[in-house]
Amino acid sequence: MKRMLAALLATTVIAAPLHAQEITGLNIGILGGENAQDRLSNQECYRSAIEDALGVPVKIFTPADYDGVIQGLLGGTLDMAWLGASAYAKIYLTDPEAVTPVLIKQNMDGSIGYYSIGIARKDSGITSIEDMKGKVMGFGDTNSTSGYLIPNVEMTEAGIDMEPGKYFSDIRFTGGHEQTIVAVNNGDIDGGVTYADGQGAWEDGYNSGALRKAADSGLIDMNDLVQIWQSREIPEGPMVVRNALPEDVRTKVTELTANLWENDPDCAYGVAGGEAKDFIPVTHDQYRSIVEARRMNGG
Repeated sequence: MKRMLAALLATTVIAAPLHAQEITGLNIGILGGENAQDRLSNQECYRSAIEDALGVPVKIFTPADYDGVIQGLLGGTLDMAWLGASAYAKIYLTDPEAVTPVLIKQNMDGSIGYYSIGIARKDSGITSIEDMKGKVMGFGDTNSTSGYLIPNVEMTEAGIDMEPGKYFSDIRFTGGHEQTIVAVNNGDIDGGVTYADGQGAWEDGYNSGALRKAADSGLIDMNDLVQIWQSREIPEGPMVVRNALPEDVRTKVTELTANLWENDPDCAYGVAGGEAKDFIPVTHDQYRSIVEARRMNGG
């Protein structure tokens, strides 16, 4: 894996400036989907490790929505982030030279995919997407891959009219994965979509993903929920670094992250949102289909 990483870095640092100035700090963006304090707590060990490696202050920013991270990377106020595939696609479609995908989460079985998962309360009697006809459906954020883009594409392909009031009585955007899970659990919406790796036990929230994080934090009891829909496999989102960063900075943060499971598995668990095997190299090619899906849905 180290040889693969070295080869990847050799090809991705080309876009870095030839005369890049030394940095005085590094800003990490964390996508929405859980409350800001949990995001900060889960990433503190990661922030601290990067700060020690670079020798400059490192700050974490937790914008309220996905677009805050997207615009931060495009505008240069954020330097790196773990993104969903759709968020990366939006950045690429806006400015293909802004960031480079460098790493991807590898699941316990060696795969690099996950799923959009439809959920409902077990006591609702809803057991399938067909049972959701005439009911309120929740999505997370319009820039979310599993929380909107893929369900929208695949449900439309299945003949579901996604205009509010057609198939579903209403469609509501909750703001993120955690908000969708809580809204379903509380009965505020009848069903919703979130994400998981689809591995491990349902009772645990699978091995990793939003359901696992919600179960680990005690927000929900998975036995109160039921799965009603699942997408085709989606490529895990990438860790991206801004191309304007100096080459040595890009190399250090990428190598540190690639070695995180070996050096600090507890920290890696928080970064990955659950159990995973590793963080491994990835390139833009992995996301071509997501970029095209996003392009076809208006960018």
